[in-house]
Parts: sequence; structure tokens; C-alpha cells
Amino acid sequence: MKIIQFDPDERKFQKTFLEFPFKLYKNTPQWVPPFRSDVRKVFSRSKHGFYEHGTARFFLAVDEKGKALGRLAVLDNFGYNEHFQTKTAIFSMFECIADFSVAKGLFEAGFNWAIGRGLNEMVGPKGFAVLDGFGTLIDGFEYQAAFGKVYNPPYYQEFLEKLGFEKKWDTFTGILDRSYRLPEKVGQIAELVMKKRGLSIKRFNARKEMYAYIDYLQELYNGSLANDSGNMPISDRDMQTMVNQALKFADPQLIKLIMKEEKPVGFLLAFPDIGKAMIRSRGRLLPFGWYHILRALKKTDTVDLDGAGILPEYQRIGGTALMYSEIYESVTSKANYQYAELIQVRDNNPQMLLEWENMGIKPRKTHRSYRRDLP
Repeated sequence: MKIIQFDPDERKFQKTFLEFPFKLYKNTPQWVPPFRSDVRKVFSRSKHGFYEHGTARFFLAVDEKGKALGRLAVLDNFGYNEHFQTKTAIFSMFECIADFSVAKGLFEAGFNWAIGRGLNEMVGPKGFAVLDGFGTLIDGFEYQAAFGKVYNPPYYQEFLEKLGFEKKWDTFTGILDRSYRLPEKVGQIAELVMKKRGLSIKRFNARKEMYAYIDYLQELYNGSLANDSGNMPISDRDMQTMVNQALKFADPQLIKLIMKEEKPVGFLLAFPDIGKAMIRSRGRLLPFGWYHILRALKKTDTVDLDGAGILPEYQRIGGTALMYSEIYESVTSKANYQYAELIQVRDNNPQMLLEWENMGIKPRKTHRSYRRDLP
């Protein structure tokens, strides 16, 4: 086995790196492929917002015939380390066959690169952008992944822990069934809060209407989620990357803002699940990928809730009830929607997990984020 290292600009090994998971999961129906065009941008310093505040090294494990056995990316996010005053390396895009020696070879090379840059810990898995999936799946392997979220074989947990990684935190993904009835009290609180605090819900009918609020959404993310989620505040280019990933297949009626007069103070990002369309298209938009996606947007029975936040000053005055009221409205807004999947809530948020229990939201997937000291 040989470990090949390369920088984002080196094109020779990019295709092998990108194609490896498509081969690894070709007989795994739960794995949902990404847009190949989006993933390819991780090699573009000019197109991907990450490179405004970081750099990365890519690693490939190959056999004596050049066949790929595994891959890994290790990130040095200068902005993250400056913001949190750390010396942290982030591992990303890890995939490998069921052979521990492959994982060991990849990570040892990644550790050495990170140590050479003066970094003293490694965390992950975590993507290059805000909407990229994070965490290693440790429970819920029988369920199809939400689009853009991590699916992996069960042996990844064993491999990572054998390499010395320890739990940093777990996140839970839950399911809300359309048959659930929102408690009358929640709806009453939501109405009272809107009236008493002068709040309203901004809804959209077309994608072009949403672009006028992009700057507000960036402010809201940074004000309500960034530090709590372990993410640094997002930059303008990060936001553009996020917009490019999300809005091209968004249902405008599922994107909502909580407004205080003319200014947003909360947001709800939900998207029709297009996982089955991505499986059929193998991550390609052309020649038939768009057809499958457009069909899925009309027929999917699941809404993916991929982000929600409200400014702290509104969280304790009933704003959370208003948020859940809108989540419920989203899953019942169209006849074909039967489920809402609430994606990756951290285990250090007991209040939200209690609210899940009260609303009948059942956790069904667990992802674990890891850390280990270097060396």
C-alpha cells in the first residue's frame, strides 16, 4: 500500500479521490451521493469559500496496481483557530475499505502533516462548508442518509477509536410524522408571542425573492448558531458557497424568516429530500439528473430540516414555540409531505431534546464527532 499526498491544485489524483466513495457504496442503498460538481470545488482555491481562511492536504491510499483503497482530507482552518484560539486540525472526507491498516496509513500521514504545521489536536469528521455533513454515523445504519449528510459503514467507529480518537459530542437526527398533532398550547404560545412581541413570519413564493435576504441570513447564523455549533462565524464567501449548495433545489415555501418589524430575528431552513433522485442520477446533473431532481421536488414525502435558529434574546420569550409551530406547518404544507427529518441536534442541548420528546420527534440516527491530541 502507498499513501499519496497532494495539494488542491494538483489535478493528477483528483478524479480518483472524488470517485472512490461512488465505488465503495455502489451496493449500499442508504448512501446518498453528493453533487459531483459541488464536491469538485474543494479543489478550487478560487471557487470554494474555505480557502479564504484555510488550506487543506489530500491523502489517497492505493495498492500496488494504483487502485484506491481509501482517502482522507486534513484541513488547517486558520480562521477557526484564530476565532477559538486553538491549534486544531480537522479531518474530512474520510472513506476506506474494511481494512484497518488503510485507515492507519491515511491518518498517520494526516497526523504528520498537521504536526508539521504546528497543530496539536485533530477533530472531525467535518466538511469544508457549513451545510456539509459532519460526524461519523454510529447508529441508524438502516436509514437512508439525508442529502448532504454522512453515511458510512459501521466499522468506521471501530477504526477511529482504535486510532485514539475519543468522543467530542454526539448529534441526533429525529423524525416527525405528519400524523402528529401539534399541542394546542404550542400554537397558542406562538400566536401570543407574535402579537405581543410584534413578530411575523416571512414566507417566499420564488427563489429570487430569497436573495434579498442573504445578508440577513448570514447575520442570523453568526448571531444564533455559530459559536454554539462549534463553527466560526461564516464569511461572505462561505455564505455564497452555502447559497450555491442550498438554493438551487430549495422549495421557497419551506424557507422562512421570523421578522421583528422589517428585520429577521430567526430562520428556518428546510428542503425537500432529494436523496432518491441523487441515487438515480449518481450525483450528476447531466444528462438526466435535473429530471430526477425536479420529479423528486414534486413527489418526495420527506422534508429535511437542515438549520433553524433564533437570536438569543427571543429564545426565552416564546420564540422557540413559534419555531416549532412553523416546523409543523412546513411538514403539513403540501399533501405529499409525510415526514420531517430534523437533522443533527447536539447532545449538549437537553432542552431541545426534551422538546423533541414532547412533540413526538423520535431520534433515529446518531453521528459522533471525535477528537484526539497530536502527536
